[in-house]
Amino acid sequence: MNKCSKMAALALGAGVLFASVFTSCHKVSNDKEILVVSFGTSYNSSRDLTIGGIENAIAKANPDYKVARAFTADTIINILKERENLSIDNVDEALERASNEGIKTLVVQPTHLMNGFEYTDLQKTLAKYESKFDKVVLSKPLLSSDEDFSAVADAIAAKTKQFDNGETAVCFMGHGTEAESNAVYAKMQEVLSSKGFANYYIGTVEATPSVEDVLKAVQEKGSYKKVVLLPLMVVAGDHANNDMAGDEDDSWKSIFKAAGFEVECVLEGLGQDETIQQIYVAHTKAAIESL
Repeated sequence: MNKCSKMAALALGAGVLFASVFTSCHKVSNDKEILVVSFGTSYNSSRDLTIGGIENAIAKANPDYKVARAFTADTIINILKERENLSIDNVDEALERASNEGIKTLVVQPTHLMNGFEYTDLQKTLAKYESKFDKVVLSKPLLSSDEDFSAVADAIAAKTKQFDNGETAVCFMGHGTEAESNAVYAKMQEVLSSKGFANYYIGTVEATPSVEDVLKAVQEKGSYKKVVLLPLMVVAGDHANNDMAGDEDDSWKSIFKAAGFEVECVLEGLGQDETIQQIYVAHTKAAIESL
């Protein structure tokens, strides 16, 4: 095993961000950076597998770029700082740092699911710093084209095919938003149905379709004995662990159990799926090629 392979193995074993090890083992340009921007999560294991997994895939595909991380959720940044003395930049800090380090070409790749309020905020923040770089581009979120929807539908169906037996409803919980982009959930449902994944259902925590909408659809089918719940989110964080799989009466798990279904929860974020990671890689590649 060579030095870089040993470093990577040790880093993975220690839960260290692999992107930093990867870039240290390759000839990385001093003036080109891919800034991967995520909402963030305080759940360490999910963060390493999901956000870390996406960052690692992007770093591997772009060995001549430095790969850096920023979170948009100040609450999560503060929790990690206080709990573990782990410092993570917010977007402004990351852009200031990149400028001070002499980065000339900057590619910003969000791990957001859609072009919603957070993506719009990221656009506005980036606009304030554009003049500090020679070249800068904001890449696309996960669900940006018909091809993206098709690829994600195939990925989540492949991930859960062992449950698709006709007696099990496979239900994905998204976050939901008041923005027009909430329509991505209905579109994902349509794409799954059009591909013949008739036992798959999409709902949201904070918008529509609601858990009540999903429960009604599952009950109307009349053939299900079991419900499998998974997050339609990049990370399996607070919403997945509490709103979906928690023991409170208003969690999705409790609601489906109360309706008489056997319930299984799968706490895996989309970001740890290699197919999903490669969609982000493709978006980053397209952004670089647009410069």
